[in-house]
Amino acid sequence: MTKGSIYSISVSPERGQLKKEIPEANFIENFGIEGDGHAGDWGRQVTCLSWSSVKNTNAAYQINAGPGDFAENILIDDIDLSNVESGSKIHIANSVVLEVTQIGKEDHPSIVSRTLGVSLLPTEGLFCRVLIGGRVRKGDPVTISE
Repeated sequence: MTKGSIYSISVSPERGQLKKEIPEANFIENFGIEGDGHAGDWGRQVTCLSWSSVKNTNAAYQINAGPGDFAENILIDDIDLSNVESGSKIHIANSVVLEVTQIGKEDHPSIVSRTLGVSLLPTEGLFCRVLIGGRVRKGDPVTISE
């Protein structure tokens, strides 16, 4: 089992916006993150990215993107997410469980690509649904299982 931590949590009230970092969030079973525009009854309730991917992209494109700038909900530190498969489970803080429903998505001109000139969700985004809800805080431990 691979172990890491929550680097950041970010939300926005509507879709199509960059997200703002918050210190903690309520994850609601079969819905998503309370107060986030992507919550609902579908397979892309929560989006995850690797913090190392953001740092690498910052260096490659000479930008200074931070939490929420790629429209992700969660940045995960110290885990290589490139090997995660659809159906994998992301366990957060020993209580919350997300199921990866999709990796990547259709690419389209978005606020992220217009603002930063690059987007990570189409290729690296892990789209998840909330299997078990609960409170999540920055720094909480993360493990991934098949």
